[in-house]
Amino acid sequence: MIAVGPCSHAHTKKHGTDRKGNQRFRCKECGQTFIEERVKPIGDMRIDQDRAELAIKLLLEGMSIRAAARITNLHRDTIDDLILVVGANCERFQHATVVNVPVNDVQIDELWSFVGCKAKTAEKKGYNDERGDSWTYIAIERDTKLILAHHVGNRNAVATDRFLKKVRRAVDDTQRYQVTTDGFNAYQYGVPFALGSNIDFGQLIKQYAASQSETRYSPATIIRSEKVPQFGNPDTNRICTSHVERANLTVRMQLRRFTRLTNAHSKSLDHHIAMQAIFFAWYNFCRKHETIKMTPAMASGLTGQAWSLQTLLERAAA
Repeated sequence: MIAVGPCSHAHTKKHGTDRKGNQRFRCKECGQTFIEERVKPIGDMRIDQDRAELAIKLLLEGMSIRAAARITNLHRDTIDDLILVVGANCERFQHATVVNVPVNDVQIDELWSFVGCKAKTAEKKGYNDERGDSWTYIAIERDTKLILAHHVGNRNAVATDRFLKKVRRAVDDTQRYQVTTDGFNAYQYGVPFALGSNIDFGQLIKQYAASQSETRYSPATIIRSEKVPQFGNPDTNRICTSHVERANLTVRMQLRRFTRLTNAHSKSLDHHIAMQAIFFAWYNFCRKHETIKMTPAMASGLTGQAWSLQTLLERAAA
């Protein structure tokens, strides 16, 4: 038996290919021919799936698109298209899978990057498009290391509200849990309003010796930090953003487009968003965390084992 066709007979054999190169089968009992239905994790792209997976793996391990193209012998435009296809699948998969997750301690932070050029350059040259600073909002569960939600946008109240709505959908809000953010003003009222009354919310407010815009490439000296309870009854010993800040480092280490002082930055906002969607899905379901010795999805009960990249791509495309 090679494949079971729509006739439900068990004995089939290969019967050539169709005009698109898809394998056809023929039933030995009734003679009906058919094409076996398969999940296409890379859509209708006409490239070898093994090479496509290799290209994604290389990008997830900090390699640039051009370097991945040289190793896989794929054109960089093909890899660009691959990122968009897989990124859209992973975005839908995360949205459908990471829902109503039990949490105890959620930490939230923002990660700076830029698309095309930095905000000052975009303003100087009069660009009114997607070029400029880009911020990635990240929410992580402290114990399981699961990335509950992320959002790519500007660092303002509108983007913050959209991100917090994603967090609300991802967590099981029937149980009380603690939330910690940095001192960004939009969180002070935005977090209780978006996440509801069943939270204990505190902010870790840090005061630096220099402004953030002056220290893009090296950490500024912290003069002082203050733990400020904002809503409910947060445990001050757990008002902390260290875990999400460590996740930020992982993003910068794994995704080449986040590496500073290079020309590997994103040139397209669509690809910037899509590559992050791939990364966070891979981080949750495929990458074993060194601290918990399992994937965050396993620790959160979303899956029973670590997935291969192939499994992730197939599940995301289903």
